Amino acid sequence: MLKKTTRSKFRPEYPIEFKFDYKDPVTLFRFVMDGGKITPSRISKVSLKQQRDVSSKIKTARDLALLPVGTDASDTFGRPEQISAKPFEF
Repeated sequence: MLKKTTRSKFRPEYPIEFKFDYKDPVTLFRFVMDGGKITPSRISKVSLKQQRDVSSKIKTARDLALLPVGTDASDTFGRPEQISAKPFEF
């Protein structure tokens, strides 16, 4: 009997019939990288159909503010600190 030499691409904890829900941000947050980007299927190890489903559910959860759109660092990086035009008086 021949031994299988290639690893399976798909995660065993997410079978093909698993349906992702936009109201479950804990599960969806596993598929979001640190910078706020959606993890590609070659890294997240889910099927193409599941990847399309995950990305649409993440976008829906972002629209409803259940998931962050980006990180705080990407929002404030490179911008100067806001200084008021009114000078300080002691």
